[in-house]
Amino acid sequence: MAIYGNVSDGAGADDSNIILNPEFESGLDNWSGSGCKIELHDSLDGGKVLPASGKYFVAATGRTDTWNGVMQDVTSRLQRKTAYEATATVRLSAGAGSGAAVSPCEVRATLAVQTAEGRQQYIGVGKLQASDKDWVQVQGKFLLNSTVAKATIYIEGPQAGVDLLLNCLVVKHAQKAPPSPEPDFENLEYGANIIQNSNLDDGLNGWFPLGPCALAVGDGSPRVLPPMAQESLALDDEPLNGKHIHVTNRTQTWMGPAQIITDKLTLHATYQVSAWVRVVAGSGKQTMSTTSPQNVNIAVAVDSQWLNGGQVLARDERWYEIGGSFRVESKPASRVMVYVQGPDPGLDLMVSGFQVFPVDRKARVKHLRKLTDKVRKRDVVVKLTVSGADGAPVNYATAGDGVEVRVRQVSNSFPLGACIMRTNMDNEDFVDFFTKNFNWAVFGNELKWYWTEPQRGQVSYADADDLLKLCADNGMCVRGHCIFWEVDNMVQQWVKTLSTDELSAAVKSRIEGLLTRYKGKFRHYDVNNEMLHGSFYQDKLGKDIRAAMFKSAGELDPDALLFVNDYNVEAMCDIRATPEAYIEQIIGLQEQGAPVGGVGLQGHVSNPVGPVIRSVLDRLAVLGLPLWFTELDVSAANEHVRADDLEVMLREAYAHPAVEGVMLWGFWELFMSRDCSHLVNAEGDVNEAGRRLLQLKKEWLTHAHGRADENGEFKFRGHHGSYRVEVVTPAGKVSQEFTVDKDDSPMVLNINV
Repeated sequence: MAIYGNVSDGAGADDSNIILNPEFESGLDNWSGSGCKIELHDSLDGGKVLPASGKYFVAATGRTDTWNGVMQDVTSRLQRKTAYEATATVRLSAGAGSGAAVSPCEVRATLAVQTAEGRQQYIGVGKLQASDKDWVQVQGKFLLNSTVAKATIYIEGPQAGVDLLLNCLVVKHAQKAPPSPEPDFENLEYGANIIQNSNLDDGLNGWFPLGPCALAVGDGSPRVLPPMAQESLALDDEPLNGKHIHVTNRTQTWMGPAQIITDKLTLHATYQVSAWVRVVAGSGKQTMSTTSPQNVNIAVAVDSQWLNGGQVLARDERWYEIGGSFRVESKPASRVMVYVQGPDPGLDLMVSGFQVFPVDRKARVKHLRKLTDKVRKRDVVVKLTVSGADGAPVNYATAGDGVEVRVRQVSNSFPLGACIMRTNMDNEDFVDFFTKNFNWAVFGNELKWYWTEPQRGQVSYADADDLLKLCADNGMCVRGHCIFWEVDNMVQQWVKTLSTDELSAAVKSRIEGLLTRYKGKFRHYDVNNEMLHGSFYQDKLGKDIRAAMFKSAGELDPDALLFVNDYNVEAMCDIRATPEAYIEQIIGLQEQGAPVGGVGLQGHVSNPVGPVIRSVLDRLAVLGLPLWFTELDVSAANEHVRADDLEVMLREAYAHPAVEGVMLWGFWELFMSRDCSHLVNAEGDVNEAGRRLLQLKKEWLTHAHGRADENGEFKFRGHHGSYRVEVVTPAGKVSQEFTVDKDDSPMVLNINV
């Protein structure tokens, strides 16, 4: 049911095409060129190009920029808060009679909107690579949050000089996807290793070399399972036999031991991957002491698709634990192969204790509930002093049964937030879900430098101001994301053209302008986003610039907590972003005097496995800094699987003492960076993942009631947060509000009745 939908706005939406003259049967009526000419054709290039459907197509010619193309005004036919799906049949051409070949180019469908307040917005609907060889279809969905003064749909994108052909455009009310069926795991044997002959008791049976390398069985490997596997399997130190596969004669990085596991997989099940790996010098001249650290990867080839089952960076010839996960979500694959790869050619690879097993997430939940009770709850004693009619204290030994205590938790104090964008403010259903279910916020784009100053000297904080007011009006704390972004392709073009002195001045102006304007408004700042994956400012301004950014921010807004923020650290799938590399970076900043106050894990995860996530959190916790999941989202086509993924991440975070907050990177369909990650569909229907979030929020609120004991005490253990207690006696009722803060000692609440 549409819990958050607004039927009045969507009324009248049907399956008819809102595009007028969609196949050009009435010539060019209702169509025009965007910065170029458009021509009607029934064929081109001597009959080699014919319509894919109907009798005609249109060509956008004389294009001098990528935004030139074909457009139609759809203002009067669009309804707000209604999801639409667009399909454009397109092709490229070098122009009539030219005969020249055209390189494939991106073609985009874009909706240009002017709101009633005069704001201009460009909504990307869909894109794909097109060529001059065949007609292809650009498809995508969009939704308008606000009432619009004008809306125009454009087909655009190819480079200047290339003609863009449009055969047909259909824009209809998007059909709602049917609910996902719940996966069938009835016959799944959790914890059972699907790798044949993992312990090598039967020699190399079941294994084969990928490529012309050589496999042999060796001794001397670890005799215990890797810790992450132990934690999932809950085994009592079940020993390994000390045998391993030794791979020699490796002439390519992808060469290693492999095994076919096609018939052993269950669709939608999450598989944990675990092994010991070691890289040693081969028979050639190369040695580990003279090579750079080596990447070792467990890969899963699902037909033509490649999945990452885990990665580790081997810095020397020790044994390393490698852990990860994968899942097959599409139709059953015809061939699935798992293999170990990665080190440089000429180096030998050793693999031991290889495990691939389905994860029992329900068993993990039981374990996490116990951890949660220790980390997120506190003992509370409600101590009553009840006076009789004469004002004398009541003897509880005789009157205790007459005193009832009812405790209700109003809100949990654990920060649980979400990303919001300026366009979302115009959809009251979005705002309603957001303000009811989250207590923190982060802006998707509106505080980033490329947004506030897209052109040099043209600074505007209007969108950020609007969002900040919304949050302030609803009592929400806000993270400042982000002051700078270290990744090169996220830096606006005008900044890239600056000289060193100009860039230094621009950086100083940016940080002073932003933090002076908003001093005291943002609780956190991501100072320089994704420094493990980019180095634009460091390359241009030197190795000290990162610490200098932190120092400046700390001086300008000393009350804000300053974060590093990066992705893939929590997933064990990216050698650029290992926990060890993150720790090294943070310590390096601190040694330069940077006041790093928090560690941001973005949390764009796939197929999360609890022990893998917890292992990373444990490693980072040694820093003694608050850990936050700052941009959490999970992606799975099946909403039940997505719900399980979300629950894994939220429970692991909530149960870990070093984690002090979680921010979701969106929740509403069409306003998220990853497909199949939403909790609420475009028109307000809460899916299984959204329901799971609401269930967890309810679980993390404590309610208790009972009678005071003979000492006038009522005891309970409750989640940290705000409460209301009601004491009922034969003489009347007293209510009081109180807060349970984090502390190891019991809290005593004295109430006089």
